[in-house]
Formats: sequence, C-alpha cells, structure tokens
Amino acid sequence: MKKVYFAGSIRGGRVDAALYERMIRYIQRTAVVLTEHVGCSNLNLLEQGKKDETIYNQDTAWLRESEVLIGECTCPSLGVGYELAYAERYNKPCHIFYDKTKTQLSAMLTGNPYFHIHPYEKEEDIYPVLDKILSE
Repeated sequence: MKKVYFAGSIRGGRVDAALYERMIRYIQRTAVVLTEHVGCSNLNLLEQGKKDETIYNQDTAWLRESEVLIGECTCPSLGVGYELAYAERYNKPCHIFYDKTKTQLSAMLTGNPYFHIHPYEKEEDIYPVLDKILSE
C-alpha cells in the first residue's frame, strides 16, 4: 500500500480538522496515512507534553518514509509550508488542495511548478482527485 504523508494545519488553526479527518479516512481506504493524527479533533491534547524536537524528528522521518504528500492548505500554516519544502527536497510528489472560495494560496506554492495544485469549491470535488493521485 502507498504511504501518504497528510499535511494540515495544527498550530496554525484547527478550523478544518473535520475536513482533514474525512480526507484521511478516504485515503485510508486504499493507502496508509502516516500522519492520521492530523485529523484528530483532540490533537492539541495529544501533542501536549511532547517536545517540539520529538515532533520534528518524527514528522521528518515520516516525510522521508512517505511516497507522496497530500496537503490541505486552506488554513495557512508555517509548518505545512515547511513540510512541503522538505518533501520537495526529497523529491516526494506533493499535491496541494485548497478551497478557492475561502483563501488565495501563496505564490510560493502556486508559482512553483513542482507542486500539483488542486483548487476546489466543494468538498466532494476533492475525492475524485484523491482517487487519481492514489492510483498513480
């Protein structure tokens, strides 16, 4: 099974946590999501007590282990931006989803031809694109 690193905002804001959870559950039908905790509604409680260095080491290990990064970037996040650059450095395919009715994606992402950008207006538009990514 394909190993997916799912990226979504944690400390930058959890407004889309329920969407992350639905996307992760969908991906898990056909792939392994190394970062399934990103969709947990109580993530801040799970993160408490962990040293930032421990989180960094675990996340970068998962990034190196993954075969593809799938990110939901509607809620801006410095951490997700870093993860995208890290994944690019290791030549991992990167697919970025964002709700174009809610935000404008950074030119640092849209201007980089390395990234596969998937704007959407309705959540149901995400899933056929995920099917295509996961079947590649």
